[in-house]
Amino acid sequence: MGVKHGRDYGDILRDLTRAVESIPDSYLFFEMEPEEWRELPKESKLEVWEALAEDLFFALGNEPVIHVGSGVVIYDKEAHRINILVGDEDMESVELI
Repeated sequence: MGVKHGRDYGDILRDLTRAVESIPDSYLFFEMEPEEWRELPKESKLEVWEALAEDLFFALGNEPVIHVGSGVVIYDKEAHRINILVGDEDMESVELI
């Protein structure tokens, strides 16, 4: 189902993909080992991040808080955005409208 949005899905996916890149151990979502991740070429990492962004977009419609490695992805229904928290201070936001 995914989250409600007014922006073009492609634009949201692009922004969400960039945001999940900021989670240094996002590969843990797919149960990859650190060495396995380090060995992936950049192009493959981009594909993994995009797949992660797609999975999150649709999963957040049912579960508004999802842990991804050391990050947390939160669907803020009232503000129409997805927030990505990394650590205590770093935050990215993806606008949905």
